[in-house]
Amino acid sequence: MYHPHHPSHSNHSTHAQRPQAHDKPFPPPAECDSRPQLAADARDAAYGFLAGLSPAPSPRRTQDVILVVSELVANALRHAGDVTSLRLRADCRSLQVAVDDPSPAQPLDRTPDLTGRTGGFGWPMVQRLAEKVTVLPRPDGGKTIRAVLAR
Repeated sequence: MYHPHHPSHSNHSTHAQRPQAHDKPFPPPAECDSRPQLAADARDAAYGFLAGLSPAPSPRRTQDVILVVSELVANALRHAGDVTSLRLRADCRSLQVAVDDPSPAQPLDRTPDLTGRTGGFGWPMVQRLAEKVTVLPRPDGGKTIRAVLAR
């Protein structure tokens, strides 16, 4: 007699494995968008964003992201006069920082000023901490600087 739930009549294997705790799907990408007026505001937004992620990034990676956010926002404020957007995004592989500013000028590699008067340390630091850094022109005449860090 046919019985749909009897193992001999089922199309499904009786040896199917149950999903394990470590097989849980990674949560969907998380995003945050803000318009900080100060580098400190940007750091606060980044801390809040990173603290809400699950799984949380390591303390070292958190500090790396905060440094990248702080440097990109400080540079935009200093050299372009404004930050039009700070966007943070996290997925299962990366943490992404994007800063928009109104200037089309590209960041310049320059020798850091060891006297501390004119800076020059931030852009090389961003390039060292991030796996990938891109500078893209925006339709409004400004630019987006995007840094991608490993999760």
